[in-house]
This record gives sequence, C-alpha cells and structure tokens, in this order.
Amino acid sequence: MAKTIAILGAPSQAGQEQDGTRFGPQALRDAGLTAQLAELGYQDQDWGDLKINHEILTKKTNSRESLKNLAAVIKVSQELFTDLNRILSQDCFPIVLGGDHSISIGSIAAAANHAENLGVIWLDAHPDLNTVETTPSGRIHGMPLAISLGLGHPQLINIGGFYPKIKPDQIVIIGARSIDSGEKQLIKELGIKLYPMTAVRRLGIQQVIAESIQYLAEKTDAVHLSFDLDVLDPGVAPGVGTPSPNGMTIRECAVIMAELGQTGMITSMDIVELNPLLDVNQQTADSAAALTTLLLGSSFSLDQIAQLA
Repeated sequence: MAKTIAILGAPSQAGQEQDGTRFGPQALRDAGLTAQLAELGYQDQDWGDLKINHEILTKKTNSRESLKNLAAVIKVSQELFTDLNRILSQDCFPIVLGGDHSISIGSIAAAANHAENLGVIWLDAHPDLNTVETTPSGRIHGMPLAISLGLGHPQLINIGGFYPKIKPDQIVIIGARSIDSGEKQLIKELGIKLYPMTAVRRLGIQQVIAESIQYLAEKTDAVHLSFDLDVLDPGVAPGVGTPSPNGMTIRECAVIMAELGQTGMITSMDIVELNPLLDVNQQTADSAAALTTLLLGSSFSLDQIAQLA
C-alpha cells in the first residue's frame, strides 16, 4: 500500500432518513484514526469534507418520489467521484469517511475508473442490492451495490460517465444477514459470491477470508473495501442506523482486516453508516478506527482489538 493516506469525508445522510450519519467523518477523526495512522509511519493528507447542505437533506422527502433524496444523492455521488478521482491520480491510499452507504456509489465509481477489473469486498449486514423495482423503502443506501453493477436509476449508474463499474463475479459480500427477497433473487441470478453470517459461523472467519482473497486475486487488479459498521453485532457496535442482530464480533472483523492487510490487495476503502448520535461512549467509532489501522499494518493484537468491545 502507498505510504500516504488520503482522508476524505463524505458526511451525507441523503441515502436514508435518520439524522446522524452526517457526523460520522468527524467522529472517526475524533476517535484518533489519523493519529493512529501517523504512528504507523503513514503521511496523512486530510482533504476535509465534501460541502453538503444538510438543511436540504433533513427536510421531509416528497412522498411521491420513488427514490428518496434522489437529486441529493446524485450530487454527492458526482462530487465524491470528482474529488476521489483526483486523489487516486496520486500515489496514495484513499479512505472515504461516511456518511451513509449511498456514498459508495461515488467511491466505487472513482476506484473503478482507476482499475481494469475492480473487485469489491462488501462487509455489511445488508447486500444493498435493491433496485428501483425491488426496494421496499425507496432509500438509496440500500441500493449502491446494485447501482455499481449498472442496475438502477440512469443518473446514478452513470456517475463518472460510465457503467457498469463492477461485474458480478468481482464481488464478495461478507456478513450479510438481513436480505430482502429481491436481493436474494438477484444474488442467485448473477451468481454473486455471498458469505452470510450463517456461513461465517459454519466455516469460520479464517476460511471465509482465505477463500475470498483467492477468489478475487484471480479476477481483479485492484480491490475496494466497503466497510459498513452494521456488519458488526449491535452489542459491540451500537452506533449504526440499521442494526441487525447476530452480527460479526470485533475479533472476526479484526481477522478480516489483518488478513487483507497482509495481502496488500486493498487499494481503496470507505467506512460507512457510523451514527454518533446512537453510539455509546464512542464505542463504535473507536472500534472502526482500530480495525482500519489493523488493515494498514497496526501492531494491535487481535485480543487487544477485541477488548474494545
């Protein structure tokens, strides 16, 4: 990995309706993420945050819209693509701090623009594979992976001026346990590699991540890691907007980060869905920061990180 880390905040909550994820980037900074990276010997370039009009985003959405806050998500996605595209043109490792998971529309678009065959590891309690036709809520944070596959509203799939960004066989979803019926059908139709939590517990996290690494190494030249904090169990990560029970332990997630860090295959990442208004004693933010540094070579032991919970 490059020795310069570029931090970019995307404090958008346009993809959902609950207040709080707009404070995620600052909470991750306050948890010491940049300081911990500096201790690892990385140079830090903090690009600040995208300028987002939160007053508009917190207004009640027009109930006639099939996709909520569509115009705002398009604007944020395009601006994030532009800034991250500039960052990726330099010799650095970008970390996008969300924000809800709709911000990955822009981050994956930029990452795909700098790769021949981009792979994606999707750590999430939800596959986020809903489309305009299948969404039960109209919230776009449940759609970014489908949009990156070229399935969705034309203006969203065309962020960056091209689509699709990724192919079905270049995705690995790990930790999902809340899957809508339309998503289940799409996963089956497209043959997307999925390790739900039942598989994580049955196979063990070491086997899951080993298989995932081998699977993507054969198909990709770069891999984007999308880290939704609700992949963790709500008992250890309460500060998320859409918690789902029976999630990953801190230790299981730490194994993923440590193994991925050793491969050097991750070329960009985003951290999403942190809601500091729901967090308890900064627990979720602290865990997110520590797990991220483990990906980047932290000397934390797995037991030390597990103690954060």
